[in-house]
Amino acid sequence: MANTFHVVVVSAEEEIFDGEAEFVALPGEAGELGIYPQHTPLITRIRPGSVRIKVPEQSEEVFVFVAGGILEVQPKGVIVLADTAIRGHDLDEAKAAEAKRQAEEALSNRESEIDYAKAQAELAAAVAQLAAIQKLRQKR
Repeated sequence: MANTFHVVVVSAEEEIFDGEAEFVALPGEAGELGIYPQHTPLITRIRPGSVRIKVPEQSEEVFVFVAGGILEVQPKGVIVLADTAIRGHDLDEAKAAEAKRQAEEALSNRESEIDYAKAQAELAAAVAQLAAIQKLRQKR
């Protein structure tokens, strides 16, 4: 069996993935992170984007969209605590495009009583989700 480590991806709503992996890639706060077995311990924030998990003896990677959160890397495992996590096959492009449109509209309407930081975060998450959908399409 290949050299592996345990990976758990959870959101506030549910556990998305729990199993062995050979490799994990995800959007860290300072850029894309690649985690292999025996990685140096690390705790960092993650940005909205896609988490790719290479499972042993599977040709296709497991694909999960996260809307931000925390990554913890320990010698024998990785935990992704996501604000929101959606399995790749559950992503809805129309819903993401509508969320993007609404966030852009809220930001452009200066007279409305909105929380600009929240609207910007929603816009960033919607744009990242649309990019993740495009990546997933290219892999198929």
